[in-house]
Amino acid sequence: MIQILYFTSTGCQPCRTLGPIMESLKNHITYRKLDIDVDENLVIKFKIRSVPTLVLVENGIEKNRLVGVHQAPEILRFYNG
Repeated sequence: MIQILYFTSTGCQPCRTLGPIMESLKNHITYRKLDIDVDENLVIKFKIRSVPTLVLVENGIEKNRLVGVHQAPEILRFYNG
């Protein structure tokens, strides 16, 4: 299974910018939104150093990542390979 782990934080302005973009893609990609203040084990496992970060995962293994705010077409390309 391919999905994006979408690491975010409530106090992060770039995360608030990316939020509506990710929401607009919910019917086109599979993603799991993770708050870095709540999902600390995954933050450590995937070595998240800044947010927002999108980690492309296939069967639990990281395949690629994007850091920062990106537009919908770029996220779709990232997801679809």
